[in-house]
Amino acid sequence: MRRPVIHGIAVLLLAFAVHAQEPELAPAAAETPEAKSSVTPHEVAIGGETVKYEATAGWLIVNDGKEKPAARFGYTAYIRQGAGEAAERPVTFAYNGGPGSSSIWLHMGVLGPRRVVVADAEFTLPPPYEVVDNANSILDVTDLVMIDPVGTGYSRPLDESKGGEFWGVDQDIDSVSRFIKAWVAENGRWSSPKILLGESYGGMRSAGVAWELLSTHGMALNGVVLVSPFLSFVDGFDGLGVDLPHVLFLPTLAATAWYHEALDERPDDLVAFIDEVKRFAYDEYAPALLRGTSLGEEERAAVVAGLARRTGVSETYWDRADLRVTHTQFVQELLRDREQTAGRIDSRFAGPSFNLLGEFMDYDPFNAAVGPAFTSAFLDYYHRELEFGRDLEYHVSGGVFGQWDWSHAPPGGGAFGTFQLPFPNTARDLARAMGQSPGMKVLVQQGHFDLATPQAATEYAVDHMDLQPAQRANITIEYYDAGHMMYLHPPSLVKYKDDLARFIVEATGR
Repeated sequence: MRRPVIHGIAVLLLAFAVHAQEPELAPAAAETPEAKSSVTPHEVAIGGETVKYEATAGWLIVNDGKEKPAARFGYTAYIRQGAGEAAERPVTFAYNGGPGSSSIWLHMGVLGPRRVVVADAEFTLPPPYEVVDNANSILDVTDLVMIDPVGTGYSRPLDESKGGEFWGVDQDIDSVSRFIKAWVAENGRWSSPKILLGESYGGMRSAGVAWELLSTHGMALNGVVLVSPFLSFVDGFDGLGVDLPHVLFLPTLAATAWYHEALDERPDDLVAFIDEVKRFAYDEYAPALLRGTSLGEEERAAVVAGLARRTGVSETYWDRADLRVTHTQFVQELLRDREQTAGRIDSRFAGPSFNLLGEFMDYDPFNAAVGPAFTSAFLDYYHRELEFGRDLEYHVSGGVFGQWDWSHAPPGGGAFGTFQLPFPNTARDLARAMGQSPGMKVLVQQGHFDLATPQAATEYAVDHMDLQPAQRANITIEYYDAGHMMYLHPPSLVKYKDDLARFIVEATGR
């Protein structure tokens, strides 16, 4: 049974495309490009301590490889005041994914000094929205630079530059690396300990940027944080006619059914249940898929029964799907009898199903539940408190997904030499960076209910990185009882901050 390829791809990575239908972005106006910013003083209470900081909202002009201005790069920098020499203080560069997403989610959800309050696992009520001081911000342990890649936020190609120079795996890695180098140079931070933090597709970006900064710009990193990371194209998409992703998505399908109490026999221990489903997936489900049409009828029936028992979706449905149910089909089918669709960014969420006969989800309840609150709160905060951009168009989503170049040249080439592979896997880049910068540490933060970047896919990518034992020991994985943006779950927000702060202190020695 074949399923549409484009549907699976578009739904997966446009996770936060609140304005996904925006028109193609025009270059910035034809004038001499100049940096622009607004600098404002603030303070916030974190961990019982008053942290004074300076916020800079604006953009830098970033050159291409020939010293020619290529793009204005939007960012927000938070620099702690009165905490010693800035040149010695850690600085964290952070962004979301998409590709084509701005950084408002990490910015207003967990990292920045102000946070929007949204309902957990249900729809947030209409405005007014509540914005509060973020007692779980990381400004007590690191300075912070939130980055909007070109095409998002206020970032735009300059007059003679084209979007194709920025909208692709390697193009994005190059331009973000150039921005980081430019910001570091302009702010005198070459000696500062440095951390990269990327969420979702930002994980693919971070893995590539870590290698690009080291190999091209001579900049070593202290640490890389991968939040719900998408690292490998083949491993991370189900429904492309490749069997491996179906195996890797299965544990999160089961966790979703567990959460919504859709199992006839629901165990008490979620983690133990996920581990048992992984065993089934690797030891029984994967071999069955590998056999294809040579799989015997009795063996097939046993696998179908095992799938149904662990996912809450009927044996008939699994059988008709030829054992391969995509996650976008699953969230539509799981709660069909309740006339609901489950979420995929965070599958704890559920919303009304608008097509009870539909095969695939036609919207993500998670986006509908929290997207308007984030957008409104961020723009109000940026315009009023940071005093920037009121007369400019901020693109929450750049709408660049359809123009994205997915090819990638991995470090070291391969059997056929160095060339652009049509399916990116930047876990290879990260492994090379770790091997050539053996002091660099990596933290992976992963939610149990994340169907955008499921935990088994993340584990698979990490487990297949070509690392020596000493470098592999530098990788830590933390799990959360929530989804892709695990920090929206109040207990996970606290754990997220504790895990991240501890990692930064250990990675930087500060």
